[in-house]
Formats: sequence, C-alpha cells, structure tokens
Amino acid sequence: CKGIVDINTDGRIYLLDLYTGKTFRNLKKNPNISITAFDEHKFTGYCLKGKADIIERDGLDSDVIISWEKEITNRVTRRLIKNIRGEKGHHRHPEALLPKPKYMIVMNVEEIVDLKPGHLD
Repeated sequence: CKGIVDINTDGRIYLLDLYTGKTFRNLKKNPNISITAFDEHKFTGYCLKGKADIIERDGLDSDVIISWEKEITNRVTRRLIKNIRGEKGHHRHPEALLPKPKYMIVMNVEEIVDLKPGHLD
C-alpha cells in the first residue's frame, strides 16, 4: 500500500509505503523505479521512470505523518458518507486499520513516457 504525499515541479514524487516488504527490499538492491498511470476512458497515460531514495520512518518530518493521517481521515469520511447514502462500497472502514507509514520513497523522475497510442492523436 503506497500513497502519494507530494508531487513537486522539480521532478520529485514522494510516496509513503505502509509496509516494509518486497518494494523496500527491491529498492535497496536497485533504485530504479517506475510509476504508471493510465486513464482507460480517455485512453491516455504516462509512465514515469527514475531513481528512488529511501527515507526511513525515523527520518520523516512530522508534517509528512500529519498530512498522511489527514488523508486517511478524509478517506474514512468519504466512505462513511457514501455508506450513509447507500452507495456501493465496503461496509467497513479498512483505511482506519492501515498501519502508520514505514518509510518514504522519493522518486527522482528522469524520463516521462507518453503511453497514448500514436495513431489516436
């Protein structure tokens, strides 16, 4: 479970990871990273490629943790409102059970690949 904390115009993306699992081990061995986002309705998307730095939990600013906790509160609130309205969704609030972030990934974007097929321009 990863969450974007910030995207800066200087080419950095900040992500929090809630678990110290496979991603953590992989990035320790090899800092190459990519993030892909695609809008299937518009048939457009991008793949961001770059290098990752890891900031362990004890090195995180308290503002980062506070910002993450506010985001979780907002997610629970949105889910609760949807549940009250009778909209489909999970009847529990799994966001409230997520652990605190274990570390932060700072991605230094080096390349942006446009995934939109050329014949659709």
